[in-house]
Amino acid sequence: MAAVRTATVTWSGDLASGAGSVSAGSSDTFTDLPVSWASRTEDAEGRTSPEELLAAAHASCYAMAFSGDLARQLRTVIEEIIRGPATGLLPTLSPQARVVEVFVTARGIAYVSLSKEATQDMPGGSKAELLTVYSLVNTVVANFPAVARVQLLVEDRPVDSFAGHIDVSRPLLPDMTLLALPSPSPVASASPMVSPAP
Repeated sequence: MAAVRTATVTWSGDLASGAGSVSAGSSDTFTDLPVSWASRTEDAEGRTSPEELLAAAHASCYAMAFSGDLARQLRTVIEEIIRGPATGLLPTLSPQARVVEVFVTARGIAYVSLSKEATQDMPGGSKAELLTVYSLVNTVVANFPAVARVQLLVEDRPVDSFAGHIDVSRPLLPDMTLLALPSPSPVASASPMVSPAP
């Protein structure tokens, strides 16, 4: 059976100069939000409109519908990180690690739960842990505009760190300063260098 949702509205006056209020009847999450014809057709001046409420409803429905697809895409990207590079670069996670769960909240926090193998067989040291953590965080945030921060979990549980050095107990912002930049190429000179005479 479908859930029934209700709202109530009061209105006083004619269309152009009248005003009213709308309240959520089912959830009581909002009461007496002011509404007017001007808020629909001119400056809202702190009042809502039916269009704004419908837009909020549609945005909520779309966010719910696409969240499953977003989680699936995130999972695929993280599985590729676990798989490791195809070239001669070193992996940042153990190939035995697996993705347990991924989801994104309405506030843009991606929760990424990895198996315990993600914290095992790490090459050691704070630099290796830093690269492991931010290979995940930077990749997710850089490739998914809906994600602002990443909360890393192990076996669906919060952990203080992966190997004792980097705090992962809270959602992390990306740190793009860790990206490797290509070394500058030497610039070819248009004229040969001439050594000064002795």
